[in-house]
Amino acid sequence: MFKRVLIANRGEIALRVIRACRELGVETVAVYSEADRGASYLELADFSICIGSARSSDSYLKVDRIISACEIGGVDAVHPGYGFLSENAHFADVCRSCNYEFIGPTAEAMSLLGDKNSARTIASNAGVACVPGSDGLIKSESDAVRFADKVGFPVLIKASAGGGGRGMRVANDKEQLATAINQAVQEAQNAFGNGAIYLEKYIELPRHVEVQVIADNFGNIVHLWERDCSMQRRHQKLIEESPAPNLTEETRKQMCAAAVKLVKAASYTNAGTVEFLVDADEKFYFIEMNARIQVEHPVTEVITGIDLIKTQIKVAAGEKLPFEQTDIKQKGHAIECRINAEDPDHNFRPCPGKIEKLIIPGGFGVRFDSYVFAGYTVSPAYDSMVGKLIVCQPTRDEAINSMRRCLRELVIEGIKTSTPLQQRILESPEFKTGKVDTHFIERKFMKKEEK
Repeated sequence: MFKRVLIANRGEIALRVIRACRELGVETVAVYSEADRGASYLELADFSICIGSARSSDSYLKVDRIISACEIGGVDAVHPGYGFLSENAHFADVCRSCNYEFIGPTAEAMSLLGDKNSARTIASNAGVACVPGSDGLIKSESDAVRFADKVGFPVLIKASAGGGGRGMRVANDKEQLATAINQAVQEAQNAFGNGAIYLEKYIELPRHVEVQVIADNFGNIVHLWERDCSMQRRHQKLIEESPAPNLTEETRKQMCAAAVKLVKAASYTNAGTVEFLVDADEKFYFIEMNARIQVEHPVTEVITGIDLIKTQIKVAAGEKLPFEQTDIKQKGHAIECRINAEDPDHNFRPCPGKIEKLIIPGGFGVRFDSYVFAGYTVSPAYDSMVGKLIVCQPTRDEAINSMRRCLRELVIEGIKTSTPLQQRILESPEFKTGKVDTHFIERKFMKKEEK
């Protein structure tokens, strides 16, 4: 086991890793920017090192400064969390070349699966169904037109290196296609430094279902069942749950088996998530793989009883998975709400500021993962998420009722949050019956001018 781990991240996930390491008897080094100086979780780390100014490009995205912190801190491993450098193959490679184990997949596997175009090729060769897409990257507008004529409109333009909905556009006809391509390329270039795109047939009114996987370095691969992440706006998830509602047991098993096949084909190790779209006929299509731990991992933890962060660390330290596929059961139903500092009634406008009062809900089956406290000032420099509220109850109806109760109990004064919208979603008859899709929030709760 490692003696000391550096956490190349901030906020809620940094605290989550600190806690897991403490329980494993592993020391931690937390890095922080000037904006996060004085954050409460830094006091729980054994050591903390400032790596730059508030801008992430001058701190959490600065590879050389993180490696310097590794040297100063005397660590033997790095946990990247999610976001920032967590899926940066170059960073993973640099860590290992400097003799700091990267708690995640190999740089090679990350490169293959991080590029959506090559990931589709791997999936297809492994016999995993993909959304009908272009043969490789789109080089010209004429290539795009030929593909659209072949599969029919609407089509989806996607950045090969994209994520979080950036570099993604829908075109409903040829007139929209050229504009959508230009917008996607420019956005992808600005966000990822890579403007490469490809096209897919646009699946209308799909559900977004993902499968949690983890693999060790001895060829053992398991899935930890699925999560439904259809409750999203502009491709940003707001509510996740497991098991996925209205999914037959046969489809669930087939999807999870397909995820394991993909992981095996890519020689992938450590934790990852294989994402699918599910259409109205319950046909599922691979769309991408996230080569990291995800924000919504607690949903899987509470229904399986498996600590994913500890398992990540153990696998990276060279241990075998302590369980087999037959050991992993789904028990109960879990729902997570991402609590964001934003105003859903005004186009999800970010609402940074000082939290004047904070009351956290509790009770049976309730978990709140957060790093904020009364008096904490939410910075405008980073993601707006301030916490994750998770409930787990014997049935889905009980989980919905529990979450509604917890959202009412949760008090965060001084800033606007996403909780009023999440309460309305949970009260809607469509959500209660599971008859939703990835556009449900935009269609039901967002004004036309906000879309």
